[in-house]
Amino acid sequence: MDDPFIGTWKLNPGSSQFDANHRPTEAVMHWRLAADGGYLMEAAGLNAKGEHVSERPQKLVPDGKPYPVPDFPGLSTTTSRPQPYTIRAEVKREDGSVAGEGTYVVSQDGTSMTASTLGFDSQLRRFEMRTSWDRQ
Repeated sequence: MDDPFIGTWKLNPGSSQFDANHRPTEAVMHWRLAADGGYLMEAAGLNAKGEHVSERPQKLVPDGKPYPVPDFPGLSTTTSRPQPYTIRAEVKREDGSVAGEGTYVVSQDGTSMTASTLGFDSQLRRFEMRTSWDRQ
């Protein structure tokens, strides 16, 4: 079976629920497999003002072990794959409190993905979103 996450995904804004401070008009997300079996995820698009934005590339290793978050001392990320079509990532501070989390679920037919994310943006504003993505 091919990995259901690998590939290019295009944001479906009409099926997504955005945070008031994060309202992209379009976006593309790329998932690829890293040499160590983890995932590399990158996303970029346009915000509500038409400005180009991109997320920090993420490495997700679904083995249930904590890994330091690059360039963010005191944060670690733990990723699991509770089901073949679900990946869950959680970022915690040193005190164990949750700084962010994301759950990515690919449909059984592999044509769409739902991403439920929450955390803090670069301006330390809390956000919570549920975005829909179509396979390209």
